Amino acid sequence: MFLKNLLASILLISSSVVMAKDHQVKMLNGKAPDIFVFEPAVIKVQKGDTVTWVGDAMHNSASIKEILPKGASSWEGKLTKEAGEKSITVKFDVDGVYGYKCTPHEMFGMVGFVVVGDPNSNLKEASSEAKKIEEKFAAGKGRFSKYLLEIK
Repeated sequence: MFLKNLLASILLISSSVVMAKDHQVKMLNGKAPDIFVFEPAVIKVQKGDTVTWVGDAMHNSASIKEILPKGASSWEGKLTKEAGEKSITVKFDVDGVYGYKCTPHEMFGMVGFVVVGDPNSNLKEASSEAKKIEEKFAAGKGRFSKYLLEIK
């Protein structure tokens, strides 16, 4: 019986590892009027998946502390020096809505969302905070509001 339970546990753990996916988000300079964008700006993943941010030079991905699910870890990737370089890879283990930004280009509306599993754990709070942050954008106004519509 012990051996049977052990084998079942190993199979369960290994199948969850195999099913985890790595998703990619591009950090792009873009073209007017859509300069400084993440593509996709809203990405939906499952618990255990990772997201890797890559792209044009002088961008990064950093979590927005006001838009994280309770118990989730924050992150701050390095600034890329050349096109195609990776900023960071983040593993997501807590359901909810994660807001993120490119640190030097946040004021231009270079923001996005990672939605892990069920977004309802913090969607209301995330929406409220995103709207406050969006008011401070010098450009790209309306992006957070537009992206929120993709989550609901």
